[in-house]
Amino acid sequence: MAVFLTSVSSVLVIVLIMALGYILRKTGWFADSFGGNIASLITKIALPASIFMGVMDHLTRESLLGLGKGIIFPALGVIIGYVIAWLAVKGLKIKPGRRGIFMNAVVNANTIFIGMPLNNALFGEKAMSYFLIYYIINTVSTWAFGVYLISNDDPTVDKSQKKAHKINWKKVLPMPLVGFIVAIVWLLLGIPVPSFMGQTLSYVGALVTPLSLIYIGIVLCDAGLNNFRFERDSSLALLGRFVLSPLVLILLIKAGTSFGIDLPTLMRQTLVVQSATPMLAVLPILAKEAHGDVKYATDVVVMSTVLFVVVVPILMAILQFI
Repeated sequence: MAVFLTSVSSVLVIVLIMALGYILRKTGWFADSFGGNIASLITKIALPASIFMGVMDHLTRESLLGLGKGIIFPALGVIIGYVIAWLAVKGLKIKPGRRGIFMNAVVNANTIFIGMPLNNALFGEKAMSYFLIYYIINTVSTWAFGVYLISNDDPTVDKSQKKAHKINWKKVLPMPLVGFIVAIVWLLLGIPVPSFMGQTLSYVGALVTPLSLIYIGIVLCDAGLNNFRFERDSSLALLGRFVLSPLVLILLIKAGTSFGIDLPTLMRQTLVVQSATPMLAVLPILAKEAHGDVKYATDVVVMSTVLFVVVVPILMAILQFI
C-alpha cells in the first residue's frame, strides 16, 4: 500500500507540472512556436547534457559490464513486440494508414519526454544508468525501424512502384544518443570532468524534467482532451502499450532468472516501467508525413499520456512481486 501511495504521489507531481504547461498554453502565455522551441532545446542540448552527466555520475568502467546483460531483455522485448504487433495487424485487419502507427504504438515508448522524468520521479538519479539501457534500445528501434514501418504504410503510394526506403542514419544517432556515446568514450578513457564543465552541464541537464513535462502539457492542449475516441484500434494499441509490452519484458526477466541471469531489483523495475510508458509524442507528425491516419495517431498519444497516471501506480504495485 505504501508503494502504491508513493507512486501516486510521484505521478501527481508529474501531472501537476503537465497541467501547468496545459494551462499556460490554453491562456495564451506560449506562442505556437514555443513547444517546438523547447522540444529542440531539450533534445539537442539539455538531454545530451543530462545523459552525459548521468553516465559520469552513476557509471564506472567496471559497472558497464553489469549493464551489458541488462540490454538483452529490452532488445528481445522489442523484437517480440514487433512480431506480435505485426500478427495483430494481419489478424485483426488494421486498415492501411494505421498499421505502422499501431506497431509503433505497441512497441516504442516516449522515453525522452515522459520516460526520463517519470523514472527520476519514481526511482531518482540512481536509476539513470538503467534508464539509459532502455533509452538506447528504444531510440534505435524507433528511428531505424519504426519510422520505416510508418512511411511504408503510406496509403497514397502504389506499393508496386514504391522505391526502397532508405534508413536515415542521422535519426538513428540523435543528439541524446550522441551524448551517451561521448560519455561512454569519455568514461572508458578515464578523463576527469572539469568542475566548471560538470556544473554547467548539470544545470543545463536539470532543465530536462520540468521542460519536458511542460511540453507534454502543451501537446495535450494543442491536441485537445476531447480527442478521446475509444474505438477498437485505439483500445488495442493501448492494451499493447500498457499490458503486452511490460508483460513480455516481465516474462523475459523471469525466464532470465531461471537461467541464472538475475538483474538488480532497481534495473528490473526501471526496465519494466519504461516498457509501459506512453506512446511517442511524434507519432502524429510521422503519420502526417506518410499521409497516414493523423487523427488515430493523435488519439492514441493523448489517451496513453493521460492514462499512464493510472497505469504506473498499478504497475509499481505489481513489481513488488516480481
